[in-house]
Amino acid sequence: MIEHYTEVLRSVLPFLLTGFVETLRISLLGVAGGSVLGFLLGVVRGQNFRYATPLIGGYLHLLRGTPFLVQLYVIYFVLPGTGIPWLMWDSMTASLLSLSIYTSSYVTEIVSGAIRAVPRGQWEGAFALGMRRVQTLRHIILPQAAALILPSLGGVYVNLIKATSIVSVVGISELTREGENAILRYPGDILFIYGVVALIYFCYCFPVLKFVDWLESRSRQNVSRGRATAEPSP
Repeated sequence: MIEHYTEVLRSVLPFLLTGFVETLRISLLGVAGGSVLGFLLGVVRGQNFRYATPLIGGYLHLLRGTPFLVQLYVIYFVLPGTGIPWLMWDSMTASLLSLSIYTSSYVTEIVSGAIRAVPRGQWEGAFALGMRRVQTLRHIILPQAAALILPSLGGVYVNLIKATSIVSVVGISELTREGENAILRYPGDILFIYGVVALIYFCYCFPVLKFVDWLESRSRQNVSRGRATAEPSP
């Protein structure tokens, strides 16, 4: 029995690792794109601008109220059907765009909520000192909001990593697709092969969560030092 599983593992592991590299690439690019877009939208929404906030709110409700698979189908199958050249993407571009947009909807909500959680008096105090809005955001608001943003981002990024398994439906040979291909070669070892796939996902997701926890700890320490420095000596 052990010899059989060893042989199966030796046979399928190179293909699973190839799929993992693709998963790693897609997820990192999706995290980068979703984080940048979500951060920018979150900063705008967190300040309650008159016209921008409702528009961003509609964007969030649309994306968070529909399954990721539907969003992927719309971007890959529906939009190219319009005949507009710049809406005709290959499977990789469509996957990355879908993942980035999907992730941005959660990052936007996290960032805007953290900014709103900072007491209004911080804004008023900074304005009273003559600081501009951008300066206040950069030096006063965002450093305090970071301690609230980072813990939630860990869960979002892990969800994105797991969502990469869905892009296999448009022909991306990521980890889950390679696992399915391996099962076609060894149909009697479904549980074992999926167990290996799950272990690889865990080995990827767990360090991500620990890294985000470390960033959160550092952020809280920096905020605490800043407050201690700002307090007047008795």
